[in-house]
Amino acid sequence: MHILVTNDDGPPSSESSPYVLCLVRHLQRAGHVVSVCLPHTQRSWIAKAHMIGQTLKPLYYRPDPGLHGQGSTHQRPSPEARVEEWILIDGTPASCVQIGLNHFFQDRGPIDLVVSGPNFGRNTSSVFALSSGTLGAAMEAAVCRQKSIALSFAFFSRNHDPTIIEAACRHSLRVIEALYRRWPTDGAADLYSVNVPLVDDVERNKTLWTDMLQNYWSGGSCFEEIDDDAALDATHEELLIREGPGGEAAAAAATATVVDKPAGHTHKHFKWAPRLANVYKSVAESGPGNDGRTVKEGNTSITPLKANFAQGTGAFSRQEFELKPLWTGLLRQKLAVESKTKFDMAKNRMYITWPCFFFFFNLWISNRPPSYRTPHRSEGHDRVVGGTKITTPLRAVVAYDDAYVQPLIVSALRSILPDDALSFVTEYHATEQGLAVAAAAAAAVSASDLLSKKPEPRILQITAYESIDFEYAAAHTRSCLVNSYMIRKALIRKHFLSATVDHWLAKKPKSPLATHFKRCEAWELDYAEFLDDALVEAFDLRASMERNALRRLSRQEEGKAEAEWWILKPGMSDGGHGIRLFSTMEELQAIFDEWEGGDDDEEHDDGDDDDDDDDCVTTSHLRHFVAQPYIHPPLLLESDPRKFHIRAYVLSVGSLKVYVYKPMLALFAAKPYQPPWVHDANASDRFLTNTCLFALREQQAKGDEEEEKEEEEEEDDNDTKRAATSVAGDRVRAFWDLSSSSSSSSSSSSSSSSLLPRERLDDIFAQICRVTSDVFDAAAKAMPVHFQPLPNAFEVFGLDFLVDADGVAWLLEVNAFPDFKQTGRALEPLVRGFWDGVVRKAVLPFFRLGSGVEGEEEEEEDEDDMVLVGKIDIGVR
Repeated sequence: MHILVTNDDGPPSSESSPYVLCLVRHLQRAGHVVSVCLPHTQRSWIAKAHMIGQTLKPLYYRPDPGLHGQGSTHQRPSPEARVEEWILIDGTPASCVQIGLNHFFQDRGPIDLVVSGPNFGRNTSSVFALSSGTLGAAMEAAVCRQKSIALSFAFFSRNHDPTIIEAACRHSLRVIEALYRRWPTDGAADLYSVNVPLVDDVERNKTLWTDMLQNYWSGGSCFEEIDDDAALDATHEELLIREGPGGEAAAAAATATVVDKPAGHTHKHFKWAPRLANVYKSVAESGPGNDGRTVKEGNTSITPLKANFAQGTGAFSRQEFELKPLWTGLLRQKLAVESKTKFDMAKNRMYITWPCFFFFFNLWISNRPPSYRTPHRSEGHDRVVGGTKITTPLRAVVAYDDAYVQPLIVSALRSILPDDALSFVTEYHATEQGLAVAAAAAAAVSASDLLSKKPEPRILQITAYESIDFEYAAAHTRSCLVNSYMIRKALIRKHFLSATVDHWLAKKPKSPLATHFKRCEAWELDYAEFLDDALVEAFDLRASMERNALRRLSRQEEGKAEAEWWILKPGMSDGGHGIRLFSTMEELQAIFDEWEGGDDDEEHDDGDDDDDDDDCVTTSHLRHFVAQPYIHPPLLLESDPRKFHIRAYVLSVGSLKVYVYKPMLALFAAKPYQPPWVHDANASDRFLTNTCLFALREQQAKGDEEEEKEEEEEEDDNDTKRAATSVAGDRVRAFWDLSSSSSSSSSSSSSSSSLLPRERLDDIFAQICRVTSDVFDAAAKAMPVHFQPLPNAFEVFGLDFLVDADGVAWLLEVNAFPDFKQTGRALEPLVRGFWDGVVRKAVLPFFRLGSGVEGEEEEEEDEDDMVLVGKIDIGVR
């Protein structure tokens, strides 16, 4: 690739810029085209500055072909094309990026990546990063929509060992190439800050994702007062800052300069002399996981960054910043100049003459606070729905792309709101005009009329995620409600959910998630042959598989029973696809080898593999995988020894209320449960409870059955298939029907006694409520980049739980846009009731219709099936 290299230390120099030439040589040896544009001198601590009013001029630097020779600087470029020539600009690092991207090197093709560095010293923690010219240059490239990496070398000794520097450059090359290959396509990061420690074994030490330590100057000035003739050149000053007392290579704190205070101003100069000892102290006292602590421990840190300023609490609150009323300020001004106004400060009383009183009274009338004003009445509100006057019908765009649930949503809206209060659009396709056009079609007006009409049209959109017009919703936050958040990967992607829980438990180790979520091992993999490399940092998983292998060698079948079993899940699959069980490295490797060979013609021709064709996956398409400890033994019913999991429908409203729908589902496997070491590895119908997967297999079984009837196959085989079909018909049951107290009067006493006591179900439901609240709290606060609740949105989730034999409910996964049709027609009223609750808890409060107005819903909470389990304040209104 074509890489533009810049820095803030200037051209190669043993004092101020000892690393850049070595890195460039390593990039070139790796086959990359390298263009270099640097400041002509030391420009550290300048951040992302540009110099206005100054014409920038280039010089031309010709480096020595080796690593340790002296290059030469020239006023004019070489006429020889084969001469290696770097550009030196008498400007800032950020200016070098602009000039390098747009004014030089065009003949070499477009630039793929900007590398700023290696910096002479670390750029860990916010104190260093905010002032760094190295990060400033990378930030400038990111603002120009270029991929960029800020690279810094952290040294711990004044002796810069060339061998270690070579190793650090080799390691940096590997990190740079890996980051470029894995650059996120969803805009999750604009640039990366990489800090490489100059230590032995830097290439074998860990490279970790980190956050940036938030620290501050500890107090006092960062400048030292000096005489006007004591100033040194910038290069020498930077060397003293980095390597002198209190710098990176020493721990002693700098001594403050004491200056006698004269009677007036004293002429003095000021030298940049930051107190770094206290900065390093803040790193030493910080917890693990940040960039400063990671580099201090000898590991490489990678910190993803966005090209913006982080926004503090309240930035998205959309609330008015309240000031004192205008009349109070004018009152003080008037009193200050009004000669007839007197204060008696001793008695805290004020005397005002009549002319002054009328002046203040009129001023107060025209600027009185909102609480004293007459309530505003909207124009044209001539109807009442649920106690709320409305002007025009609520325009509901309902195109859910699911024939099962679409009529239930429409029915829920119509059952709560009168027909003349609704205007439906049930066929919607995303266009350039998006939601505005669909809403306009419903009202038989043009889009421009719709958007300019006062008050704003009220629009509800319930569609597939891909059809939601988020741009329109963002522009109409008070009048448009949509049925999904834009970003919620922290919950719905299995590898992101695992990271969310890990982050949360690091902050709150006593969280309910600690005992209700099995810790995952996550990795990325493109091809099966690289599995061993992908698991390098999956320490717990590798140790477990090694123990299992030793047990099997020593005790064969007994070893299988004693093994620690794991369940493999693709991070971004659904419908139960790709889920496998394993206990050893050989079994895991065999799974990935099977997937890579899944496209062979022989497999499609082999009729014995029909059961697995619908579960075929491709490793390179999935890429992200997680492995969790397998939950064994699960809770089973005496009368029905099939494994089951619980599906809880959850409603997340705005930013942020979380409701759990009390009527839940129990989804059963197709066959009775067996321990994983007893059944065949591919017998997923014994341990998988996903109805999507088995619905497809059931259709295939019916097709096979018809063929067998035509061919008059053996009768006993048909009997087996009919038995399987009868079992499949009872795979989805209402959760509360599992209680013995809820069994029908026609049920036998033995059947009732084999169900679960009501107290057990109540305890399971209470656990689910606690865990649901905590996982949303974790996503909102520990992973705010990957979970961003919108105030004018709601979303429906399906949370899956598995209960073990001890009655502990374990969270399995979170599903967006859950597949309601798998509930079946028999339990359709359950889904209908849920969408009734969605309308009452999400739609009515947003549009302030009827009992949905804030404050009125809390009174009915205890009697409602929609149980409020979390009310999380994340500062967004």
